[in-house]
Order: sequence, then C-alpha cells, then structure tokens
Amino acid sequence: MKSWFVALLFISSSFFLHPVNAEQAEELEWDAMIPEDFLPEKIYEKFGDINELDDNDPRAQKVLEELQAAWDAAPVVESLDGKRVRLPGFVVPIEGDGEKLSEFLLVPYYGACIHVPPPPANQTVYVKVPKGDAKIRQAFDTVWVSGTMSAKSFDSDLATAGYQIEAEEVTPYEEEIIRE
Repeated sequence: MKSWFVALLFISSSFFLHPVNAEQAEELEWDAMIPEDFLPEKIYEKFGDINELDDNDPRAQKVLEELQAAWDAAPVVESLDGKRVRLPGFVVPIEGDGEKLSEFLLVPYYGACIHVPPPPANQTVYVKVPKGDAKIRQAFDTVWVSGTMSAKSFDSDLATAGYQIEAEEVTPYEEEIIRE
C-alpha cells in the first residue's frame, strides 16, 4: 500500500510540474506563413517584361495597383491559427511612448511599411503586447516575438496584417553564433 501511495504522489507531482497540455512555441519561418498556391508573380506575366515599363507608363501604375490588391488580400495558412509560435522580425511601431510599445507590426525585412508597397498581408503580423511593455531600442529594432498566433487580419494606416500575435514575450534578436 505504501508503494502505491508513493507512486500516486509521484504521478500527481509530475502532472503539476509538467502540464499535459503545455505546448512549446514553434519557431516559425516567414515562408511558412505563405500558402503554396499564393503566386502574386503571375500578375507580372500579364504585363510582359515590367522592367521595360517607364514609371510614367499607365501599365506600371496598373501593375502596382493589382499587386497591392493581391498583397492586401494575400491568403494565410489557416493551420497556424491558435498555434504558439516564436517569430523573428523587424518592429514597425504603432502604439507606444517611444521607449515601450503596446502595439506594433512585425515584418520580415528592414524598411517594410515605410517603402511602398508594404509586404503582403501574409508577411505582416500585428503584435499586441498586453502589458504594453515591449522595450525597443529604435524603430525597426529586430526582435523575437513569442505568443499565440491568430490567422485573422488587422488593418492600419501602414499596412494590412494577415496574422496577429498576442505576445507573451518580446526579446531582442540576437544571432546565435555556432562554434565548432
């Protein structure tokens, strides 16, 4: 009887130390957020060699308009909805006091949303920091964001985001140095 009690105590304590439903955050790459059948480059094919178009050519404006519409409506990978993820990227501030942010866009490359056009919606993530305390060093700071991802859109003056993350943690991005 005593060994049964000890075994039950061990199992119970293991349950509380390591919850059964605990899910590790999956380190996500930006390409994993693009459905395989999303091919906006097909728009270019309609206009021939776009490198030959002059900026003032009405066809160049038409290409930009069609690309922007395709990027704003870029489909997301629905299977990412509700997943705990860890994603690196560049910060585009939306709401904060200059030192701490409560809302920002996370984008895959430096300068996105400032240069026209912004990235496709499926390459832009709206990040909400519940405590409002994401410390930033500067605009376009590089960070890791960990939290639960939602496959739902968010519109701002800067861009349309195809995903949202409720941030659990925002930390500076540090490159890992691999030594042999």
